[in-house]
Amino acid sequence: MEYVLLIIGFVLVLKGADWLVNGASSLAKRLNVSDLVIGLTVVAFGTSAPELAINIFASANDNTELAIGNVLGSNLFNILIILGVSSIIAPMTVHSNTIFKEIPFSLLAALVLGFIANDIFIDNQVSSVISRSDGLVLLSFFAIFTYYSLIIAKQSTSDDVGIINEVPMWKAVGFTALGLVALVGGGKLLVDSAVDIARFWGVSESVIGLTILAMGSSLPELATSVVGARKGMSDIVIGNVVGSNIFNIFLVLGVSATIKPLPVNPSSNIDELMVVLMTVILFFFIYNHKENQVTRVHGIIFVSIYAVYLTYLLVFKA
Repeated sequence: MEYVLLIIGFVLVLKGADWLVNGASSLAKRLNVSDLVIGLTVVAFGTSAPELAINIFASANDNTELAIGNVLGSNLFNILIILGVSSIIAPMTVHSNTIFKEIPFSLLAALVLGFIANDIFIDNQVSSVISRSDGLVLLSFFAIFTYYSLIIAKQSTSDDVGIINEVPMWKAVGFTALGLVALVGGGKLLVDSAVDIARFWGVSESVIGLTILAMGSSLPELATSVVGARKGMSDIVIGNVVGSNIFNIFLVLGVSATIKPLPVNPSSNIDELMVVLMTVILFFFIYNHKENQVTRVHGIIFVSIYAVYLTYLLVFKA
């Protein structure tokens, strides 16, 4: 039954995010908000809504290893599997803005998380915790990134954001409300069933967060990126992965820690280090390629690294 509830929770969370984005986008359009702003706020938020819903319940229920594992696992899944699989389908060409601004910003997010989650080593404290003040710092960085995104978008001449479909007001309100209910209900189901499964198998909550929850909550990004790769839309794929990683740390963990401080297990440092290392390797691969591409060879390397990392989790950390 717990596995059934887990699947139902995933379906509710993913559909809820979709309904929320559709409803909120239409409402914003009716309020004369531009497609550009909607795309960079409501739609961008939608891809991180599953992680946010899961983390809010996990942190509120003191399942902090689940919350932190979900974010770190999602970020690793984004780089190693989503970008890896997409680049195997078709090589990804990366623009200079992404190479020198957005990927470094993603690296900054991982480094900031490493600093605030290591009170034991940095401040010689008895334990490490991501406090409410740390959460507010993360949200401040998120505000800076959102402002940067808006500035860059306004300077761009492209119209890649797309057209937001308007629906009748009652439908927009209904979709928004239904999306919120599905996110809340699905998030609670996911967290409760994941904790029960972890206890039944004697597996740590951290591993469940790093694997099952991370993979499941990243399904929207995977679907979007695979479609984008098939259509040769490298910008969407790279932007989706890098933007989601920034959102997950600055927004999702920021909100989670602001609601309730998150104690950090020192063993999470290995997963945190993996996120930093993979972000650096991604930059290195692109920077050293003459056409600034993530190639099929890079994709195979990323997928292989993920397989080794999964083996490590299941053998040594479970």
